[in-house]
Amino acid sequence: MRARNVALLLTAALVVYLVLLADRAFALFKSGTGAGIALGVGVLLLPILGIWIVVVTWRNGLQIQRLSRRLDEEGQLPDVSGLPRRPSGRVDRAAADAWFEERRAEVEADQDNWRVWYKLAYAYDIAGDRRRARETMKKAVELEAADR
Repeated sequence: MRARNVALLLTAALVVYLVLLADRAFALFKSGTGAGIALGVGVLLLPILGIWIVVVTWRNGLQIQRLSRRLDEEGQLPDVSGLPRRPSGRVDRAAADAWFEERRAEVEADQDNWRVWYKLAYAYDIAGDRRRARETMKKAVELEAADR
């Protein structure tokens, strides 16, 4: 099953859960008591927060997918297939660090190019630093939007 189909299936399951959670919040409102209404407000905040997270996550995913497609069409999609792997299938740490240093040098040489920022984000990801990968990918998305 493709990753996008899995994401759609999980999003649908989450939406069902959020609807059921909102239903519980409205049931608490109907209790008419102060505690029930207060709990209902708290419970209702969860689906609202959940919907916001889903929308932001999907928007980011679609933006990153657009960048990936552009890089693929240009023949510049990062390729780490030649890097040595551990038995788990992850890229060897020393190889990932060396590949990362090459990508960082590319960014230092061309700070305004979204393509090198995308590759740096990918390098952070294979090195296991997901937080910096997300931050760097946001920079790539911003630069690509300004480039259009």
